[in-house]
Amino acid sequence: MIDLNVSRETLDRLTTYHDLIQKWSPKINLVSKSSILDLWNRHISDSTQVYRLSPHVNHWVDMGSGGGLPGLVVAILAKEDHPETQVTLIESDARKSVFLRTVIRELDLNAVVSTARIEELEPQQADVLSARALADLSRLLSFAERHLSQDGTALFYKGETWPKEVQTARESWSFDLVAHTSKTHEKGAILEVRDIQRV
Repeated sequence: MIDLNVSRETLDRLTTYHDLIQKWSPKINLVSKSSILDLWNRHISDSTQVYRLSPHVNHWVDMGSGGGLPGLVVAILAKEDHPETQVTLIESDARKSVFLRTVIRELDLNAVVSTARIEELEPQQADVLSARALADLSRLLSFAERHLSQDGTALFYKGETWPKEVQTARESWSFDLVAHTSKTHEKGAILEVRDIQRV
């Protein structure tokens, strides 16, 4: 396992979360079968990156949370660093929502689950809005227009085709962008997006 540079207590919580994913995933497909044996590197370490890109925030919203990546990892890290940070996990799949609530309860996290479709949920006024393997950038920006606060930041994981997605998105959207090179996925990036407006 790679060094996540967290306290013993936080590592214990991450380990509990890791074990719960392994227990539940065969039944409800939280992560792919090919990556479950490398949960620490492929998923948990990957999720810590996005947390460290963000300043201290009051409300973090994770869209399409699935197995809680990165939303639950954010909530676990924030529990010690910034316990006042509330994390909202949006997940339309009821079975995955049950899993998310189980982890939140077992680890006593400051997080809630909204079992709803992103486009139908009331605006969240998020300080940070995150998404991982959810949709193309143009669609993510439409979600951000609805759920991100005026001064908020969107953090979106993207694979190696991210420059093309940015180019396509700029045909319909104006936004400020910083692309952070992923530390766990070669050629991947975390896109830090602000000031999102339709053009």
